[in-house]
Amino acid sequence: MERRLAAILAADVVGYSRLIGVDETATLTALRSLLKELVEPTLKQHRGRVVKLMGDGLLAEFASIVDAVSAAVEIQEATPKRSADLPKDRRIALRIGVNIGDVAVEDGDLFGDGVNVAARLQEVAAPNGVAITDGAHRELRGRLDLPFEDVGEKTLKNIAEPVRIWLWSLTNTFDDLPVSEPPIVLPDKPSIAVLPFENMSGDIEQEFFSDGMTEDIITGLSRFRSLFVIARNSTFSYKGKTPDVREVARELGVRYVLEGSVRRAGNRIRITGQLIDAETGNHLWAERYDRDLDDIFVVQDEVTEAIVAAIAPEIDQMERDRAQRKPPDSLDAWGLYQRGLTAYHATTQKSQNSAIKLFDRVNELDPTFAPAFAMAAGARCRLVLQFEPDNRDALLNEAQQKARIGITLDSRDSICLQADSFLHSMLGLHDIALSKVEQAVALNINDASVWYRLGYVLGSGGRPEEAVPHLDHALRLSPRDISIAGLLTYRAFVLFDLEHYQEAYETARRASRSPNPRNVAFETVIASLVKSGRREEAVAAVDEYLAFKPDASLSFVNGRPWIARPEAKAHYLGALRDAGLPE
Repeated sequence: MERRLAAILAADVVGYSRLIGVDETATLTALRSLLKELVEPTLKQHRGRVVKLMGDGLLAEFASIVDAVSAAVEIQEATPKRSADLPKDRRIALRIGVNIGDVAVEDGDLFGDGVNVAARLQEVAAPNGVAITDGAHRELRGRLDLPFEDVGEKTLKNIAEPVRIWLWSLTNTFDDLPVSEPPIVLPDKPSIAVLPFENMSGDIEQEFFSDGMTEDIITGLSRFRSLFVIARNSTFSYKGKTPDVREVARELGVRYVLEGSVRRAGNRIRITGQLIDAETGNHLWAERYDRDLDDIFVVQDEVTEAIVAAIAPEIDQMERDRAQRKPPDSLDAWGLYQRGLTAYHATTQKSQNSAIKLFDRVNELDPTFAPAFAMAAGARCRLVLQFEPDNRDALLNEAQQKARIGITLDSRDSICLQADSFLHSMLGLHDIALSKVEQAVALNINDASVWYRLGYVLGSGGRPEEAVPHLDHALRLSPRDISIAGLLTYRAFVLFDLEHYQEAYETARRASRSPNPRNVAFETVIASLVKSGRREEAVAAVDEYLAFKPDASLSFVNGRPWIARPEAKAHYLGALRDAGLPE
């Protein structure tokens, strides 16, 4: 068998199964056209050859790494233009990986680690992006001027040693965000995402019922410390869609995906669920439950236990000592609670007021349901933190009463502990806030919100260097969180406090472009630009902020209780003042 050193290019179509599902004929026609009119001519122009086609991808060989990377970038620059006029769900994008290494040749085909690494590299590239190894990058120096970003060593599937990786994408500029994040490395323990259960009842009012089922299953799974469970806010970003399970697993960084449906008719309910190994596509478990509504919480426990049992062969020590959370006595209260959660996560001023009313109503219907009191307190704190209500003091007093009732009802419920921690941070009592959130973490280590709250409390309490890892862990647990704007905003502020101005700017800019952006995101963009010596851009950013919030002022910033250290507040206010934010 012949052996030689070669540059290998591996390309793959993003979301191929989904595209085929949307329109098989149009997708196959577009792919054939892309291959014949762009890919093959470009490879030939750069002295490459197609080794083989693989349905949704291809493998090509080059004698020169410069030729291989030049061809990859040229293809990626041209591909988006070919489908720019199509709806977003019909556009074709590629991921490309390029490696240089030793290969074995037999009957024109290539084998060996050089090929395997290239194939795995494309999996970590962004759509319309290129991933290369450190060895390839060294060969490019002085020969090809392209803005590759060093993302450090990554563990690639079925590759023995970690590989240092460099990434390029069409949007690899200072101000623009990437089209898609690289795939997330799987955690060490079994990982699962629970997709929103489909409402099969034909009644839109039952959406809250199926959403509640999904959320309670996520909560039940999260209490198993030996599982890594993606947070509800990320999985609900797929609600109303029919995503490819492989893409879901790649985007969320999980091995298993649970999907199902709920059909309610009168006093009967049918719940179906199936657990899929996203790597192989195999169904590990499927079941159907027909029950009276009186048994709904028993069914939730049965589904949770069945999923854990299906994953059990991979778990060395399954911890089944779960914290108990009392469900509400009334299904009406439970439905209102789900509506309250939806309003709370919308994060607008109107939605927070709506959430407060809904949670208060649950408190009246079921005065023993602790989480509803906690959320009633949390919604009031969020309203005070993000907006400027005239009744600020009254809201905080009410939040204290609600939080106290929640803790009294269940002092070991992580939702109650988080709300109490949030309140004490708002009151400037950071030591108490830290104690409360540490208890919440101990109770539920798979809850992204408790890690976010821990990072928030540490940063607010003057320990920003300790906050960042916890905020990053929250992002890992919930990479597509519907409340990601808040998490990114606070991470940006902490980075600014640590004088990491470039990263603070990039994070704050991303947060300001998220749904429901926070005031602090715009402010941190401004402050980071000032401290980076980019004052003209900072002045322009002030105008952008005032367009978003016309009454923005330094006095409002100065009144925030969560900036604990006087020097941190002075540092932040000084930068905003230099940019011209009104007093």
